[in-house]
Amino acid sequence: MLILPTVNAFLREERLGIIELLIQAATERGVNVRILTPTNDVIENILKDRVVPQDQEREKNIDLRSINMSSEETAVSTVTIIVVDKKESLIFEKMDDTKENFIEGVGLATYSNSKPTVLSYISIFESLWKQVALYEQLKAHGKMQKEFINIASHEMKTPTQAIVGYSDLIQKHPEKREEMIQAISRNALRLQRLTNDILDVTRIDSRTLNLHKEQFNIGDLIARVVEDYRSQIEKENQNVKLSYNFKQDTDDPLLIEADRDRITQVISNLLSNAIKFTSKKGEAEVISVSAERKNSNQEEVIVSIKDTGEGINSEILPRLFTKFATRSFSGTGLGLYISKSIVESHGGKMWAENNPDGKGANFTFTLPLSNRKEDNQQLSSERMMTGDQK
Repeated sequence: MLILPTVNAFLREERLGIIELLIQAATERGVNVRILTPTNDVIENILKDRVVPQDQEREKNIDLRSINMSSEETAVSTVTIIVVDKKESLIFEKMDDTKENFIEGVGLATYSNSKPTVLSYISIFESLWKQVALYEQLKAHGKMQKEFINIASHEMKTPTQAIVGYSDLIQKHPEKREEMIQAISRNALRLQRLTNDILDVTRIDSRTLNLHKEQFNIGDLIARVVEDYRSQIEKENQNVKLSYNFKQDTDDPLLIEADRDRITQVISNLLSNAIKFTSKKGEAEVISVSAERKNSNQEEVIVSIKDTGEGINSEILPRLFTKFATRSFSGTGLGLYISKSIVESHGGKMWAENNPDGKGANFTFTLPLSNRKEDNQQLSSERMMTGDQK
């Protein structure tokens, strides 16, 4: 464990060959190395070439976190702390940080193999290690929130301005009244969807999302949603075909215990995204929807929506189901976060991947099948047996 309090402290260690020795220890002897240090462009270049090369063993054994916080926040600004094997510690005081030479830059050094002393420095290191990770998470979250505010304000401004504009024009151009009323209604619905998404995120984050569960056949539900979207596609003359692969088994339907409206919301959101990001030029693109029973430790239904569109952007893919994950002004980035949260609240899972052929993406989710049908059958059998015995 190595804490370096300043950029110059890192550079002095690097000139001595300490960083190279740590890399050597990690790659040749499997030593686990963790380094906390402030960084700048010079250090980033050094780390890019030496500490984080394209080498699996080095990446596995060397972990570095950048202390880009003030000394008041870290409470470590004057000493270099080294802990080895959780048994020995070596502490260097910073004397003159402007000096390039190690001997001129440091003051007193204290070595210890006392267990209480070493444990106290381990505690300092671990605390700061976690603090830096949390700080980076907060920075990333703050950045995403800022992006979301910009996107949400843009998304809300567009339909709001349209509603206000058409409301003013409707009196001046009564001959276009019907057309303008439709435009007002369309934009009002868009504004309503955005408002509902924001409210859903608030409920999910505060854990107050209420589910009104009932038993129903998810195969039938998907069929109805798909048919609604087919009608919408035909109405809007979109060059997309929806195909639904589901063989209904009347003796063994895909029954789930779930909130019908929320599951409809999930399927609708995935279909909307598939249609939105599927090319509508040239030959008609196909979006395939499937539902089937999956046998595992617990029986599940697996639902898949596969499109032949542009696929998932590589920058978005790692954080696809997080809040605010979106490309600039292509939506609020809340739909998939809400959908995944709804599925997980029902005991299911959701994931996504680009298709192997490089064309389009596949979104999949699972839900546990209901046991009520089996329970009812067992109860009926018991009642019949009881009646026979009587």
